[in-house]
Amino acid sequence: MSPGQIPMLAVALAAADRGWPVFPLAPGRKRPALHGHDRCPGTGPCAGGHQGWEQRATTDPDRIRRAWSSDRPFNVGLACGVAGLLVVDLDTLDPGDPDDVVPPAWVARGIGDGAGVLAALADDVGEAMPATWTVTTPSGGRHLYFAAPEGEALRNTSGDRGSGLGWKIDTRGGGGYVVAPGSITPAGAYTVTDDQAVASLPGWLLQRLRPAQPPAVPAGPIRTGSGRRDRYLDAALRAETARVHHAPASQRNASLYVAAVALGQLVAGGSLDEDEARRTLHSAAARHLALGAYSPRQAEQTISSGLRAGAKRPRRIEDAA
Repeated sequence: MSPGQIPMLAVALAAADRGWPVFPLAPGRKRPALHGHDRCPGTGPCAGGHQGWEQRATTDPDRIRRAWSSDRPFNVGLACGVAGLLVVDLDTLDPGDPDDVVPPAWVARGIGDGAGVLAALADDVGEAMPATWTVTTPSGGRHLYFAAPEGEALRNTSGDRGSGLGWKIDTRGGGGYVVAPGSITPAGAYTVTDDQAVASLPGWLLQRLRPAQPPAVPAGPIRTGSGRRDRYLDAALRAETARVHHAPASQRNASLYVAAVALGQLVAGGSLDEDEARRTLHSAAARHLALGAYSPRQAEQTISSGLRAGAKRPRRIEDAA
């Protein structure tokens, strides 16, 4: 038994005791220690299909003891979405960042990191950030843990890539994970620095993080030229497949929902079989599933929700008379 094993086991059990599902990260690293989709053996937990880190994260003490029972002192990953958490990741400047990396708008306000940006955003809307459970990262950044509202499909965002809250602020929700406190990397340890109760996500942050509403889907019959019904249906299936497959990172789940609504309308109108619609949507989502953008369960929930919504506005493909 290695010297680091017992502390890491204790870290994993402590997170699970809070109801937060955990999974192993590579020793001393931040990446999952589990095999990826491209190396899946199709056996054991994956006998019925590939199970990624989000699906295999657990709070079961026996499974945790088995996972951390080898001689490798795995770090601990915490699956945010299934834990019911939205974690706000406040980054700092990297040592190698150029002098002009800070956006001019923040330079003008004397702000140079994610914590400063968040404080400014709160001040701009006249709100105060609540005290909450906080972890300091090896780089000097902070993870603010919030309870995500039920029924809200909050995904990951990246401030440096133009999504979410702003520069140097990332968030981790469904499809995302954070390194649990107690884990150690070459840069240092993740440490709890504010042992408060986990606060509810403030409403103003929820408004900023809530995904944009998908565009309205047309209603009413679709009239094609004589003999073109099957060709139109094939084109519709290809178009919705492309919508999902090529969705940008920030719109993956929303695009899957919109495609499911569109096909759900055709199912309700009698122009498409529901099983075929589901197969098409699952196939279109396969690329994002492989990337871990969302779990099979989340994809199924989105597809089913979209099909139900589409069924309320049936559309029939009709050949011209």
